[in-house]
Amino acid sequence: MKLFNCQHCSALLFFENHTCETCRSPLGYRPDRGALEALAPDGDAFTLVSDPSLRVRRCRNARHDVCNWLVDDASDETFCAACRHNRTIPNLADPNDLLLWRKLEIAKHRLFYSLIRLGVRLANRIDDPGEGLVFDFLDERSGKPKVLTGHNNGVITIATQEADDAHREEMRNQMHETYRTLLGHFRHEVGHWVWDRLVRDGDRLAACRAVFGDDTENYAAALQRHYREGPPPDWQQGYISSYATSHAWEDFAETWAHYLHIMDTLETANAFGMGVHPKVSQSEDLTVDVAIDPYRSATMEPIVDQWLPLTFAMNNLNRSMGLSDLYPFIITDPVRAKLGFIHRMLQETRQDLPGTAALADQAAP
Repeated sequence: MKLFNCQHCSALLFFENHTCETCRSPLGYRPDRGALEALAPDGDAFTLVSDPSLRVRRCRNARHDVCNWLVDDASDETFCAACRHNRTIPNLADPNDLLLWRKLEIAKHRLFYSLIRLGVRLANRIDDPGEGLVFDFLDERSGKPKVLTGHNNGVITIATQEADDAHREEMRNQMHETYRTLLGHFRHEVGHWVWDRLVRDGDRLAACRAVFGDDTENYAAALQRHYREGPPPDWQQGYISSYATSHAWEDFAETWAHYLHIMDTLETANAFGMGVHPKVSQSEDLTVDVAIDPYRSATMEPIVDQWLPLTFAMNNLNRSMGLSDLYPFIITDPVRAKLGFIHRMLQETRQDLPGTAALADQAAP
């Protein structure tokens, strides 16, 4: 995630900011430019401080304090590029549900930030009635049908209770998971949709099977076996997580989620000018300056090479606070190959919005 500056007063801004805390200018994010813009009120709309000739409106969901993205004033759209993919939202008459929805939208907007930076074509149900990407945020409280977080032909269902930290931790323990985050859910489930669009529909099945295995294996039977028997004892040699061993589809979705974890975190580290320089001997392999924009790297190798020392340092910082490792996963050579497959696929298929590629190139070191 990039850092931003207020175009009005140059104060440091963060992705979720609605207002500059220094000059109180209203702010809005333009996904087509990858920029958080300071705004000047102009009737029922705004103009950009950086370019007063451009008029924009806030996304309709801004009234619920769940979105800070913008829509061009000349557009017929009322929702932003992220919110127009919502199909079912929580009950807004319930203050707790509104709070959970805000957390869901923070995670979802970070997902869309990455998808847009990667140039993934984001068809919704108007663009593609059959398999366009939409989200159902459903309540699973007592007295209501059980909600299973998952993906089905472009429909991603997220149980709203996953936005409750205590509930999610309870589920993590029940499922014997290493970690469980709201953003991780979004990244994993959208990985299934990406597989449909870029692997299945992109004539990459043979190439994908050579890396991730046979996706024609019976999916339901594979999951039953996984929950009954668990992963093979040597699973860490070839998979990013134990759940990835259950089926080739889950291997791809898990690897995709970790790919997004790596890309977004490295971009954040780069934005903060971070580096790792251990003050001990024989630490050359752990010395790195995070000096690349991972979204514009031609290959995956330098991304992983910078990621590993960074996670070693972050894990040890967490331990100093008595916390679990921030990234308790092992990237073996087979996992590198899987991450490399995803990166190459995106390099081949990316479709940048107008302006985003040039802006990213300008920001690259």
